[in-house]
Amino acid sequence: MSGKTELRLGDLGERGIQEQVLLPRYGGMEGFGDDSAFLGEVKTPSELVATTDSCPTPLVNLLAEPDLFHAGWLLATINLSDLAAAGAEPLGLVVNYTLPKATTVGEFERLLDGVDASCHAHGTAVAGGDIRDGAAMQLTATAIGRCSPGNRLRRSGAKAGDRLLLVGSPGYLWAAALVKTGRAKLPASETDELWQRACRPTAQLKAGRLLAATGLARAAMDVSDGLFATVRTLCETNGLGAAVTGEFELDALVADVAAQSGLRPFDLAQTWGDWGLVVTTRPEDVDLLTKALWEEGVPAQDIGTTTDDPRLTLGAGDDPWEGIAQERFSPSSWHGGEPSRVIAEMLGKQ
Repeated sequence: MSGKTELRLGDLGERGIQEQVLLPRYGGMEGFGDDSAFLGEVKTPSELVATTDSCPTPLVNLLAEPDLFHAGWLLATINLSDLAAAGAEPLGLVVNYTLPKATTVGEFERLLDGVDASCHAHGTAVAGGDIRDGAAMQLTATAIGRCSPGNRLRRSGAKAGDRLLLVGSPGYLWAAALVKTGRAKLPASETDELWQRACRPTAQLKAGRLLAATGLARAAMDVSDGLFATVRTLCETNGLGAAVTGEFELDALVADVAAQSGLRPFDLAQTWGDWGLVVTTRPEDVDLLTKALWEEGVPAQDIGTTTDDPRLTLGAGDDPWEGIAQERFSPSSWHGGEPSRVIAEMLGKQ
């Protein structure tokens, strides 16, 4: 087996990859080898939704081992997170890999392992895809899901005076970065727990479906570029502003790292990489909605309110919120290779 894993994809060619790597893994899947992926029978009535996204270099690969498992896991998660923001149930994932010919079979299989493990953890599977050779690695996927008619969550629909809820447990990725770079220290068992959470972020699919089913969420968006960018986009979509409290209760491990690093809990809560959701709801529905989420094991916290004033403010005063945003086609866009820049930004916010 070790001899096979050391072979390079360029040695096998497309047919060899199909027969020796993909067929043993996916050959039992209905429609394997066909020109189109089979997603199963779609329940009616239902609405289909689809999203596509590419995968950047995972931060955890730069902090430790360059294991392609992490890239595979992240590729699936970032696409499934968009389905969560729609309140959708995933039907399957279609993957597209551009890989250098020098990629070994072992490396390719680790990538596939990560994708498959993330899909399994989220209750779905790879339905099909494409592979080609190229000078640089590019990983893209398309996730397809279904919603009950009329229940799909959207970015639009928020009203002034709505409460903003952050759904999920943020801060794990950058807390792990702070520990790995020596800015905080935890016992070995806690360090390992923190690292595993950072390596395997999960999409809030359960939360999204619950939000859609209750009808209590007026607008929703997943936190892919950071909390600041997410709230800003939701507000711009609805012609609103937001007054964010700057208060947040982190999970114990993340809170410990924040304290050791001299950071406020909100400094880690507003980072990216943990794939939570931001939703707006009427003030009278906050308690009901948070209770329903917590009963399903999904944490949610009230972080502020939407306003008629188009500005974004932070804290009890009228100070502008100048948050961290991993926005593409901007100086802060994450392409990999600069974790120290985001850490420095966080430390500069204290």
